[in-house]
Amino acid sequence: MRVTDQLGYLVEVPEMPRRIVSLVPSITELLADLALDKEVLGITKFCEFPAEWHKTKVRVGGTKNPDFKAIELLNPDLIIGNKEENTQEMLLKLKTRFPVWISDIETLEQALKMIEALGALTRRSMMAAELNQKIATAFRDLEPIRSPKRCLYLIWRNPYMVAGRQTFIDDMLQWCGFENVAADLEGRYPELDEEGIRALAPDLVLLSSEPYPFKDSHAEEFKALLPKTSKCILVDGTYFSWYGSRLAESPEYFRKVISEL
Repeated sequence: MRVTDQLGYLVEVPEMPRRIVSLVPSITELLADLALDKEVLGITKFCEFPAEWHKTKVRVGGTKNPDFKAIELLNPDLIIGNKEENTQEMLLKLKTRFPVWISDIETLEQALKMIEALGALTRRSMMAAELNQKIATAFRDLEPIRSPKRCLYLIWRNPYMVAGRQTFIDDMLQWCGFENVAADLEGRYPELDEEGIRALAPDLVLLSSEPYPFKDSHAEEFKALLPKTSKCILVDGTYFSWYGSRLAESPEYFRKVISEL
């Protein structure tokens, strides 16, 4: 059958894919929650959840530097990628040999559409619909912070990189009621030096656990850099940047973050 991915490409896939490779950690977790243990054969080395899959599935390299030979040996009838987490070059190369369905997600709405689409693609529509209902209800019940905070969300160090506009992280920050001070900067993930960070003068700094694993020592550095900033908090980046089934748990995690403020 022919389906359309989130980039608008037509993809020819079997009626029921049985040899799936996932190149996106958050989608790997989603496929597990859709009970596709037998169908998913290959995952990346960064697909740490579920832990059992990380131990038992074939690892096909990283999200941006896959092992093409390992993928060829699996002979997948469906590869699932992402516009941001994978590179255009690798996805185009894979598309010459295999069906590749590419997600493109910047908002909760797009994440829900992705879950619906992959549910239909893998004959798990009912499970996907139940999951989407759970996610939608959880976000509907989330109360944003009453006093808006001007927030800076860090994803990398040396150089400092932050989440800017048109990113899934930015959408999650808005759900929390945070104003992203990097939203007016150029680019989706702007690079900043210390002077640039001070100029933004955020009320709140969130240091993500991924892709760079910020630690308590880095929080102390930012407190020294921004003495007037009210809070500098380490956060679990999966709840802000993973757009699969983990979204069902994100609002409860956001409540805990908000309660710290």
